[in-house]
Amino acid sequence: MKLKAFLLSLPLLVTSTVALSDELNIYSARKEALIKPLLDKFSEEHNIKVNLVTGKADALLTRMQSEGEFSPADIILTTDVGRLERAREMGLTTPVESAVLNQHIAENLRHRDGHWYALTIRARPIMYHPERVNPEELSGILELAGNTWKNRICIRSSGNIYNQSMIAAMMVKYDEKVVQDWASGFVKNFARKPKGGDRDQIKAVVAGECDIAIANTYYLGGMLADSNKANADIAKQLKVFWPDQEGEGTHINVSGIAAAKHAPNAKNAKLLMEYMISEESQRWYAETNHEYPVRDGVATSELLQGFGDFKAEQVPMAKVGELNKAAVKLMDKAGWK
Repeated sequence: MKLKAFLLSLPLLVTSTVALSDELNIYSARKEALIKPLLDKFSEEHNIKVNLVTGKADALLTRMQSEGEFSPADIILTTDVGRLERAREMGLTTPVESAVLNQHIAENLRHRDGHWYALTIRARPIMYHPERVNPEELSGILELAGNTWKNRICIRSSGNIYNQSMIAAMMVKYDEKVVQDWASGFVKNFARKPKGGDRDQIKAVVAGECDIAIANTYYLGGMLADSNKANADIAKQLKVFWPDQEGEGTHINVSGIAAAKHAPNAKNAKLLMEYMISEESQRWYAETNHEYPVRDGVATSELLQGFGDFKAEQVPMAKVGELNKAAVKLMDKAGWK
């Protein structure tokens, strides 16, 4: 009788073990407030426990590298293709083959072998003060190296990966000498030594330190939606200009997702990746974080719609990531600190 009772209990033991292992471990460079509500919804819908670790992007990659095959990470969530490619080059990712992801994410917004996929698009246009800049003066990024913009430009340092990717994208589109000559002239037009983040560049324009700034629309949208009235009032004073609309299109970058090489819960990792590009998830991203959806047919937030439609560049994101180191060297040569 004791043996029979033990055998009858086996299915319950197996079920319990499966339930305990049905979880997902995420290393996220995105702040908890910007991602947790979506992860909570995923957890509830799929009955999967989500364990979220947040931190600085490069620090998380270093942590995964040191953990090696014993890393608990299943998913890497990060910003900028430069970091997605860095994770791949460090051997931290594994290819994921998904008809769902391939269907809804454009080819230039994902790695050719499935090592990473874009989740949102971030545009990096010109932002200007309408009282000091006539938009008819503006055209393309290359023109910002001209004398018209002497002492009028604010932008982050060359150590910022958004700027590194912007230069890398230019290296894909133009001859390297063209980009090098442009960067040398562009740096001479800085109104001040680069410092701070994108929001600081926006504030500097309003403060009169410069007339234009290059920054991600994500930050301007966030300031406009800020409950802090002072930040919203600052953001309202700027206008967005989409450069290169008659040419290659405005520079864009992405936030993205990758499955960890040693993911202990690989099946759940793929499930989350596909969940993140569902219409509902993409709509949440657009409305809450003011980023552009990668999935067609999903509307952007009203704030982003207020910036107007634009033509985005179509360079392969993977190539942009691969050229990150070359871009840094070019910026250093131009004296971009």
